[in-house]
Amino acid sequence: MNYLKFNFSIKNKTKLPFLAACVIILLLGSCAPDISPNLGVKPPAMGVTNEIVIICDQDIWDDYVGDSLRYYFSSAFPILPQPESVFDLKHYTPEALIAQPIRKELRTYLILADLSDNISTTSNLLRQDLGSTKVQEMKAGNQLRSVVGRDKWAKGQLLIYLFGFSRDELVKTIREAYPAAAKRVNAFDEIQIDQTVYQKGENQKLKKEIKESMGIDIKVPGDYVKAIQDENLIWIRKDYDDMISNIMLHKLKYSSQKQLSKEGLKAIRDSLGKQYISTDLEDTYMRTNDIDLPMFTKSINLNNYYALEARGIWDIENDFMGGPFISYLVHNPNSNELLYLDGFVYAPGKQKRDHMQYLEHIFSSVKF
Repeated sequence: MNYLKFNFSIKNKTKLPFLAACVIILLLGSCAPDISPNLGVKPPAMGVTNEIVIICDQDIWDDYVGDSLRYYFSSAFPILPQPESVFDLKHYTPEALIAQPIRKELRTYLILADLSDNISTTSNLLRQDLGSTKVQEMKAGNQLRSVVGRDKWAKGQLLIYLFGFSRDELVKTIREAYPAAAKRVNAFDEIQIDQTVYQKGENQKLKKEIKESMGIDIKVPGDYVKAIQDENLIWIRKDYDDMISNIMLHKLKYSSQKQLSKEGLKAIRDSLGKQYISTDLEDTYMRTNDIDLPMFTKSINLNNYYALEARGIWDIENDFMGGPFISYLVHNPNSNELLYLDGFVYAPGKQKRDHMQYLEHIFSSVKF
């Protein structure tokens, strides 16, 4: 049996440790004419992924409207050992933006306004951006009170306007607009995530080896190295001082639809964990821990291939190690085979949300 024992001292690199100048306004899902042309020179927007700057009046932020916004936009990212939110929220009033103009140069904004309040600074800001005609049209109609803008104060900005003509209506807008708004923010962040994941280019040698062994194309980041290879398995990994990111690729025969089930995927994952992953302690191996947190699965379309996705946490039997994982079990339409992709992170005491998104981004490049 060919397996790898791990020294969990991450810093010990001598061993293999374990792991448009104008605001473009669009309805969420449709387009509308450009408004508020501004031909001045704008600085490039700055900021990090998954961060949303909330612009609203302080009383809106402090009351039940703000609670509703935080309920949706600060919900838990699935699934991590310690809770982390889907988005990191930062609140400014319009007055705070004026006091510190550099706050206008961030990447992603959500502007929240009750348009029944005629003296609200945020409501007046929204009316100015949308125009009185557009506001009246949306008040008279039944369409969702959400609008998307671009490049208001800096190049490369995304602005999402959520509004209502009462506070109760504003809460309804937040609830109904959240899925599309979150999807748009995630899509907006994709370019920055790609630049982060592939900041050192691609590992063309590993990419070629995976193609020859697994029969797939996958964009391998330049800072990943091969940890182990068997006939039907390749394990690649990236080591930092405080984090290890791992990807396992395994090819197996397709014999039954039962394999493409929650139980089937878990059986594959635990079999590989027991065969390949241990620590220096005796009788240790990786297992899926669906006792402390459930393992969630769903069917997805991965580049037009049917796949079963699983998210959960792993730990080490008879040791005190663990972390999150994301797995895909993909049916290869060109052969009677399944491809199993597993990404897992070991980062004790560190936040892991972004690293899981990076693994998901790498997996999204897979093609047979």
